[in-house]
Amino acid sequence: MTVSRRAVLGAFGALGTTAALAACSTGSSDSSTPSGTGSGPGTASGTFPVSIKNSFGTATITRAPARVTTVGIANEDYLAALGVVPVMAPKWEQPSGNASGSTDWFDAAVKELGKEAPQRYSVSDATPIDEIAKSTPDLLFGPYSGLTADEYAKATKLAPTVAAPGAPYGATWQQCLEIAGQAIGKVSEASTAKAELEKKIADAVAKYPAIKGKSVAVLRFMPTDTSKIYSTTTLDPRTALLLEFGFTTPQFVTDLSKANPQSYGAAISAEKAASTIAADVALIFTDKESSFDVLKSNALLGKIPNVQNGTAVFLADTSDTNAMNTPTVLSIPVVLEKFLPQIGDAAGKAK
Repeated sequence: MTVSRRAVLGAFGALGTTAALAACSTGSSDSSTPSGTGSGPGTASGTFPVSIKNSFGTATITRAPARVTTVGIANEDYLAALGVVPVMAPKWEQPSGNASGSTDWFDAAVKELGKEAPQRYSVSDATPIDEIAKSTPDLLFGPYSGLTADEYAKATKLAPTVAAPGAPYGATWQQCLEIAGQAIGKVSEASTAKAELEKKIADAVAKYPAIKGKSVAVLRFMPTDTSKIYSTTTLDPRTALLLEFGFTTPQFVTDLSKANPQSYGAAISAEKAASTIAADVALIFTDKESSFDVLKSNALLGKIPNVQNGTAVFLADTSDTNAMNTPTVLSIPVVLEKFLPQIGDAAGKAK
């Protein structure tokens, strides 16, 4: 079945996945590492042809693409960071997106490049291949996506298709940026952008030394069902970013990940939440600010230690919060500016 962005950004619990997900974990297996043959990948030359492996096969790109369409979410960020704006990209629905069906950080990058914004197409649970075909692409770019084998087969009839290198929606921002550099012939620029952002992250995190070595949990509260709360597993890229900040994985998340090896998250019953969720810091996502009052007043979920001791960071769904939900080369600077101070403060309160 398709792993939809709605599932990944929503409850992130008990997701069904393709066989690729069962075989790979985010950034940890060889199959998740982009690889290529020919003169392009692995060099700074930016020459073609290049061949990029993915979980379904290999995309061979014979020349620098002129019309790139993205599939999956946020892949347009990696292209824009390297000076390329796609002709078509998925629409971000509110509250994840802004009024233009985009994100503020991507729009700012397009404006700086002085180029036209891409046409946006709507996505439900399936990738609309027929709609994408109208953009007459010469490259379909989606290293951060949940294309199915059937969708991939249809997509490759339109143009070379760069799908996820391993787990659907499991590639890290570094992997996506590297793959983008290979796909559009800007390997050197991608390497430079990666180094610059890694330094920016390191400089920002250095201001919050309390983070280093503390454990962190990423939770999702659904106010329509207070019988449970969800926790991410180690597959989730949000968790990968927090580990990059210097956090560690709490034991209960490690246990959940082993018990649910093909899921981005798993439910924890309200009865067991307070005794199970043991982390120095917790990031808790929900739909709107008022829902946190529902959580705090709940007889069971309100007893989660982080909720009681002030080491929880509450993040309601907004276009800004989307920067944390979907960390990319363009959105991570927003995370560092708007959310890292809250995270660092919570870490400082943890004993």
